[in-house]
Amino acid sequence: MARTSTVLIATVSVTALGTGAWLLGSGTRGHPPPQPSAAQAAPSAGAPAGPAAAPLAPVAPERIRIPAIGVDAPLAGLGLTPRGSLAVPPPQRRNLAGWYEDGTVPGATGTAIVAGHVDNAEGPAVFFGLGALRKGSTVEVERRDGTVAVFTVDAVEVYDTENFPDAKVYGAARRPELRVITCGGGYSERTGYRGNVVVFAHLTGARPGGTRLSGTRLSGARGSPPPGGPRPT
Repeated sequence: MARTSTVLIATVSVTALGTGAWLLGSGTRGHPPPQPSAAQAAPSAGAPAGPAAAPLAPVAPERIRIPAIGVDAPLAGLGLTPRGSLAVPPPQRRNLAGWYEDGTVPGATGTAIVAGHVDNAEGPAVFFGLGALRKGSTVEVERRDGTVAVFTVDAVEVYDTENFPDAKVYGAARRPELRVITCGGGYSERTGYRGNVVVFAHLTGARPGGTRLSGTRLSGARGSPPPGGPRPT
């Protein structure tokens, strides 16, 4: 299947992935989404991120699982809006994430993009706990042919919208890599979420469907959010 050049991805922004309105309406009961610590940032430029597995054939993904934070969600294909930004899943579907289907397929060579909401007006959504993920954690992408692409997390970072590093996040890769994106960086009633949480991962294996890796849930995560899940403009 034909794929849009990765160069285009560097120009793509994601429409809003969270509202934060539930935080304002819940008083002391509202808890903001966890944010990554400095210890989870990428090492200095040029440092190795670990060996990668051989690329997989480009087969469309159907589901994403992140055992450490309780994510198990279907994936919908995402395109671009008329303004050129990446479309997002319907906010009312809190346990739904999406992947940029005109870009790299997860598991194939290049940079694949998965995005999802951190919350909606009712509460936490699919990637609420993304900022609590740690280096070395596993991200699994179940594919239409039944195989599961297994990625290992290299870094989890948070960026202000004004300083979002497009080339670092969306730039071309020579091996199979994955980015998982949601809103983050603090919230204000006037401007909404101030930035984005981005997970950087690379392919480290594949296996037949029907078997799952075990994972330890992080104390900072909210676990599996209620049922719907990408970078705001």
